[in-house]
Amino acid sequence: MKSLNIAYNPRIDQLRWLAATIVFLFHFNIEYRSLGGNGIGSKWLGLLSEGHTGVGLFFTLSGFLFMQIALHKETIVYGDFLRNRLLRIAPLFLTIFMVATSIGRDKFQPQDILYIFTSNLGMAPTSLTVITGAAWCISLEFTFYLIFPFLARFAMERGPRYLVKLLLLMLFFKVASYTVSDKGTLMFFSTFVGRFDQFLVGMLAAMLYRQRSASLHRASPFLVPLAAVLVVANSAMQATVAPFDPAQAKSLFWIFWSTLESVGWAIFIVAWVSFDKGLPVWLEKVLCHGGKVSFSFYLLHMAMLHLLAQSVGMLQIPGLGVGNAVLMLVGSYAATWALATISYSTIEEPFLRMRRAYGAIKPPTLVEAK
Repeated sequence: MKSLNIAYNPRIDQLRWLAATIVFLFHFNIEYRSLGGNGIGSKWLGLLSEGHTGVGLFFTLSGFLFMQIALHKETIVYGDFLRNRLLRIAPLFLTIFMVATSIGRDKFQPQDILYIFTSNLGMAPTSLTVITGAAWCISLEFTFYLIFPFLARFAMERGPRYLVKLLLLMLFFKVASYTVSDKGTLMFFSTFVGRFDQFLVGMLAAMLYRQRSASLHRASPFLVPLAAVLVVANSAMQATVAPFDPAQAKSLFWIFWSTLESVGWAIFIVAWVSFDKGLPVWLEKVLCHGGKVSFSFYLLHMAMLHLLAQSVGMLQIPGLGVGNAVLMLVGSYAATWALATISYSTIEEPFLRMRRAYGAIKPPTLVEAK
């Protein structure tokens, strides 16, 4: 998806596609197991069995991209920035929210409308049904947007150390919150305390990328595979030490996990953005389209997976063996891709055309002009 505020970089769309696909595979695995299929056993496939890490990639990538824009523009016009974010998020998110309130009409209370702003907390209507459950993180992401222009300004004025100090404060809040929370794992997974550091790590990565851009581009052929190994190892570690389980009350591991997760993704983001070698044209187009429709893909994939599980169920073609699982995966992915493409063109794109630039490079002062 092209921005009005910075030159288009297909690598960003490719990373969006990756994040959405990882989350899709995570939920496909859950639905497949619910139908009686064998789940993922190897801890080294933690990137899939713990595929909620795709949300961590989303948060980190958001911080990285917006900080890149801030560094390029130098000035962010707050009202225009929020206007663009609303045009980007609100149409589809509100559609999903209304679907959720329709499903839960008999339990709906007037105050539930406020869950539009806190879909990650309490008994949000979107979290009460599997088909809209993915919307939990959208209001949390928007919270980051509300404060980003201020964070970007302070970080540019004071340097990367400002973001490091914020990360230290977030670590303190995590440790303190752990001592009083009865459900620490769920808190760290789904709230500001557990996720804000990922947005900050993305911002920090953008600043470091700008400082070391030339050397990173030269080293990218080696950095990309190393970063990929790090991400896989990170997820394998989580799958081994403390796999995500909403029923699990508390684990010390989760105090540090979101930061470790986002650092791994930040390294991968920087490596991939620095990678100059082109992909085959057809593959580049496919992945970039996947990135363009990734928001619709993410918000709609659980509904599609659940619908197919209920209506089609487990394929059991004789003699096909594991091929049944492959057919189910390919078919459900293709169906979600087609649905996301329709959703993007009808719900998202018309509003996206209403966006406008929200930053302007500062004019030089008289001293600078001299």
